[in-house]
Amino acid sequence: MTTPPPQGNPFAQGQGQNPYAQGQPPQGQAPYPQQPGQPGFPQGGAPYAPVPPEQPRRKVSFKTIKNVLIGVGVVTAIVVGYIASLDDADQAKVGDCLKSASSSSSSDEMEVVDCSSSEAEAKVLKKVDGTYTSFTAETECRKVSGATSFYAQTGDGDNFVLCLSDV
Repeated sequence: MTTPPPQGNPFAQGQGQNPYAQGQPPQGQAPYPQQPGQPGFPQGGAPYAPVPPEQPRRKVSFKTIKNVLIGVGVVTAIVVGYIASLDDADQAKVGDCLKSASSSSSSDEMEVVDCSSSEAEAKVLKKVDGTYTSFTAETECRKVSGATSFYAQTGDGDNFVLCLSDV
């Protein structure tokens, strides 16, 4: 009869050949990964990349706020100017009534108003496109029956003359 070879406790440290001991993988297998708390492994958990710190918030300077407010002011002025220009004399048609524009620095500008308004000063009898001097505008409007005055606009925008009657 033969005796089996001596076998020690395979789980005991330092006795015989333990195929499960650290650093000695079983034949044909990769080594076991290191466990937390052992040398070479970061303490406190799994080996994940550190989370980057939160970026500091950008402070808004007074200069930035000032520039935004200036931009809003310019846009507002343009919009208000456009809306106000919708009532200018260059938009007047035959039958419309006009009044002197009191908000204007120039007293010779007119704006369209409702004919039933107490502000109405004159009624448009005829509108003629073209460039006119005071003399040629007056001559043109004398041909219009009932015309008592005229309004001529020349310059950067439309050039025309309005032949007007009293309201």
